[in-house]
Amino acid sequence: MQVPDLFVSAPGKAILHGEHAVVHGKVALAVSLNLRTYLSLKGTTAGSVCINLPNIDTFLSWDLSELKQLIPYSCGKMEEVKRLDAELVRKLREFVGVTNGNLDTCNMATLAFLYIYLSVFGSGELPSLTVTVWSELPTGAGLGSSAAYSVCLSAALLCANGTIPAALREWDPTARWCQEDLELINSWAFQGEMIIHGNPSGVDNAVGTWGGMLRFLAGKIIPLSRVPLLRILLTNTKVPRSTKVLVAGVKDKINKFPSIMNPVLDSVDAISCNCEKVLSEMTCEPITGEHYNILEELIDINQHHLDVMGVGHPSLDTLCRVTLTKGLHSKLTGAGGGGCGITLLRPETESSVVQTTVQDLKDCGFDCWETSIGGPGVQQHSAASVKEEVLEILNRY
Repeated sequence: MQVPDLFVSAPGKAILHGEHAVVHGKVALAVSLNLRTYLSLKGTTAGSVCINLPNIDTFLSWDLSELKQLIPYSCGKMEEVKRLDAELVRKLREFVGVTNGNLDTCNMATLAFLYIYLSVFGSGELPSLTVTVWSELPTGAGLGSSAAYSVCLSAALLCANGTIPAALREWDPTARWCQEDLELINSWAFQGEMIIHGNPSGVDNAVGTWGGMLRFLAGKIIPLSRVPLLRILLTNTKVPRSTKVLVAGVKDKINKFPSIMNPVLDSVDAISCNCEKVLSEMTCEPITGEHYNILEELIDINQHHLDVMGVGHPSLDTLCRVTLTKGLHSKLTGAGGGGCGITLLRPETESSVVQTTVQDLKDCGFDCWETSIGGPGVQQHSAASVKEEVLEILNRY
């Protein structure tokens, strides 16, 4: 079968408020991060399937005849996403050579791609195609890069298969799918996330699919209908950390000092709820300086609470100090203990201030990007709407 060429992209994610508290039944707000992952899918006549992942220096190709032997007998209709097919995962691990537990980024990305490709096309003829993925997101920084990858794969392969229609009309630069199609994309992306992470919460792929902001509470994910687009700086301190160790440390502290720590968790919950209320006001009334004042205060209070929980780090203190000298407010996002932080930029913040702040943070040895939060989820692009530098990379392969 010949498949149509297409371009799709999906955003990363950041936690605005509620990290760590969410583990203990409190509200967290997850937002889309407009550092995007882009995918190009091209039909070929080579009789092979190629995947190119230049970010992680991975370029692989398989003959269709090899892949046909892996097709699961249980291939059902694509409208029904079943539980992860453990037998297919086992076969693929053997095929890719990861039975020895070598679960590096390259192997995980390959497994997720082959699993979704074979599951989506397995009940019919396998198409010959080349998939190239390029991301503006750093990998392994807690910014949802694997979920953005899984969302792009799911959207592109479901679209190429005709399970969901192309979102794009000829004259559109970009377009989004309807709610029902997004739900199908999200459920396949979650399968990809399960292969990569084992037991994911589902938040990252939901943000990649719907974009905007999601409220996450006790396993329930609720997309919020409208949120303002906020300019931010995203900083990666590049200090490695173990999420598992940090989560365990917070739990120990709560067990040791319940009467002290439980009110801190309740306060973080109230911060998330207050922030949600302010953001919702900003979409239905004129945005004022006071809205930004409140958002900044909530950022400061939450960062202090995260320090109290024991997930701060000297690198994050440096981020907060450097940005505060410019009148900007920052907090960690995600697990803490290093990792990444976000800094809110007001509409009136001058570009010269932004540039010097970015330079100051780079001088500290950090990576820093000016971007936005609250932007669109997965979308299909015309070639002309893909950034020139991204298109150039995608077209190399």
